[in-house]
Amino acid sequence: MTIEIKVPTLGESVTEATVGQWFKKLGDTVNVDEPLVELETDKVTVEVPAPASGILTEIMVEKGKTVAIGTLLGALREGGGKAAPVAKAAPSATPASAAPAAKASPASEMPPAPAARKMMAEKGIAADAVEGSGKRGQILKEDVAAAASRPAPAPAASSQPRSAQQGQALATQSVTHVAVPNPLPSQALRVPTSPSDADREQRLPMSRLRQTIARRLKDAQNTAAMLTTFNDVDMSAVMAMRNQYKDLFEKRHGVKLGFMGFFVKACLQALKEIPAVNAEIDGADMIYKNYYHIGVAVGTEKGLVVPVVRDADRMTIAGIEGKIAEFGRKARDGKLGIEDMQGGTFTISNGGVYGSMLSTPILNAPQAGILGMHRIEQRPVVLKDGTIAARPMMYLALSYDHRIVDGKEAVTFLVRVKENLEDPQRFILEL
Repeated sequence: MTIEIKVPTLGESVTEATVGQWFKKLGDTVNVDEPLVELETDKVTVEVPAPASGILTEIMVEKGKTVAIGTLLGALREGGGKAAPVAKAAPSATPASAAPAAKASPASEMPPAPAARKMMAEKGIAADAVEGSGKRGQILKEDVAAAASRPAPAPAASSQPRSAQQGQALATQSVTHVAVPNPLPSQALRVPTSPSDADREQRLPMSRLRQTIARRLKDAQNTAAMLTTFNDVDMSAVMAMRNQYKDLFEKRHGVKLGFMGFFVKACLQALKEIPAVNAEIDGADMIYKNYYHIGVAVGTEKGLVVPVVRDADRMTIAGIEGKIAEFGRKARDGKLGIEDMQGGTFTISNGGVYGSMLSTPILNAPQAGILGMHRIEQRPVVLKDGTIAARPMMYLALSYDHRIVDGKEAVTFLVRVKENLEDPQRFILEL
């Protein structure tokens, strides 16, 4: 029985996608739920699984084509058995004299890992020139690095006639024996011709996800009256609490205690006091939200995504840390779903993991606020008693939509976040 493979429903507001790579070739045997083809949408990259076990008999849409929901991608024949050959070679007229074909190396059952695919594109290495060491022959990043480090093959012998080679040799000799005191005139100097800039460029199409990121960021700049306010925070109390309890925390809850749980809790207390930062503008209306879905920006190889911790105010720090760890695993494996990234009311972006000291984050529209975290470093600080001491300090940045958030509200919000982090008991006691 023939089973059609169609573009599935990809989530709210997603109407089309771009076909990425096919993981299987015509005639390949597939198992039920095994990934067949990759689709790139405006928000995420999703894999279409095989609806049944069988043999892939048709590929209707090639890589790079745009498809709508429900479009027929291909078909498979359910059940086992040997697949019919896709194309038959013409019989040789003189089989006895034909040279035996070289034995083909087995193709990998898995597509190259994303990091490996990116490195191959950067270094101009073809997949068939790399031997994969991963599961089912998958090409890994280290395989590409090993292939790139191999010496280039020696150039083939020149096919020029001997007379031409002799002429070149004589020309070389004449240059070699030029006397140093009598240099050639400047017109005779030959500067090697460098390749053109176009030859040294690599042009790649933007993925749908990257196009959407670019469009949304620019739309946010064009629409919102965006402004950024700054403050700094002494991280001593949070770091001391984390160092004291991190082992017990991980043993009890099965998840590591990071900084993001503290920041989410600190922001939740500030959002409840300053509701405008948790609001949005819709036409001529202002929508104040009495729920708190906190987006956590995550950088991936395919672009920035913002999974959402829904109803974060109802969760413990352990629950928040567990959810963020889950999002991190999904992001690395390319398994984030559209439902994971919808409905956020406020966003936190941690540029500190990349070493950023200070930034002005762009709003995640239609949200009215985004908090930027940065790296922690020791700085001299004047304490309340007038003494100077080194403290682990972090700069905080709040970008906000000035159309709905006044300057006083933005500054007060950031001060509350600072106070909560410098005295964590405040948000534990909900003060």
